[in-house]
Amino acid sequence: MLASDQVEELICLVAAMDRDDVIHHIHDYRATFPLDFSDDFLATVPLERLRHIFIALCLQQQHAPSLVMPTAA
Repeated sequence: MLASDQVEELICLVAAMDRDDVIHHIHDYRATFPLDFSDDFLATVPLERLRHIFIALCLQQQHAPSLVMPTAA
C-alpha cells in the first residue's frame, strides 16, 4: 500500500507532467489487468483526465513507478 507521503509525491509529479509524459507512462505501466486505451482516446481526452487516469491506475495497483521530476525549460 502506498503511504500518504508517496501518494502526495505521486500527485505532485503527475501534475507537472505534460500530455506526452502521461501517455508514455500509461503505455509503459505494468498492471495486473489489461489496459486498453486507444491512441485516439489518449490523444483527445483532456490532460487533467489523463493525469487522473494515471493516478487512479497507480492507486488501484498500489504501485507508483519510478518517476523523474520534470526539469524547468
